[in-house]
Amino acid sequence: MIEDDARLAQMVGEYLERSGFGVTHALDARAGMAVLQEPPAGASPDLVILDLMLPDMDGLEVCRRVRSLPGEAGKVPVLMLTAKGDPMDRIVGLELGADDYLPKPFEPRELLARIRAILRRKGEGGQPSAKVMRFGSLEIDRDARTVMVAGQSCELTSYQFDLLVVLAERAGRVLTRDQIMEAVRGRELEAFDRSIDVHMGRIRAAIEVDAKNPKRILTVRGVGYVFAKQQD
Repeated sequence: MIEDDARLAQMVGEYLERSGFGVTHALDARAGMAVLQEPPAGASPDLVILDLMLPDMDGLEVCRRVRSLPGEAGKVPVLMLTAKGDPMDRIVGLELGADDYLPKPFEPRELLARIRAILRRKGEGGQPSAKVMRFGSLEIDRDARTVMVAGQSCELTSYQFDLLVVLAERAGRVLTRDQIMEAVRGRELEAFDRSIDVHMGRIRAAIEVDAKNPKRILTVRGVGYVFAKQQD
């Protein structure tokens, strides 16, 4: 947890530890990045709780640097804590690769629920259908949680991978934003929440030949999205 409010961090840490989690707290960005780059006792964090208002560096820049770390360290899920739920902070954070966000003030129970949902998505590989889905040059491997296009690896966050799987499993079926978010998060879409559109843009940028003229993930105006069955 990278959070400069020591009192909040202590409260959250104690709550999460009572729920079975080990928590490492960093008061600023420098200390937090040090933990990610050189984990204590070699135990790499499973998730980062990142406050956007830090004394030594903007949290958005921290998120960008986390995503630029080599190997598995750069793929660690990031849950952002945003002040008053500023929509621009949320959008930019999601564009930089954050997996989820939670506006302050928040209920510890909701934070715990979101953490568990993110870790569940990260660790799941037991979907009922084929482990590897292929659509032309696009290959989605559920167990390895990797996406390849024409043999080239695509960089997606854990959350974006799950969004892609939800669509691919239902290829040819139009899904509303609410249906997509509920399938991934296990809860209904929040009112006026359009973070799903930000994630879809990132997925398209990764898997489409031309993200501005997508052939795989199509927008159905006024409804939602559909994953095209027939592709290259």
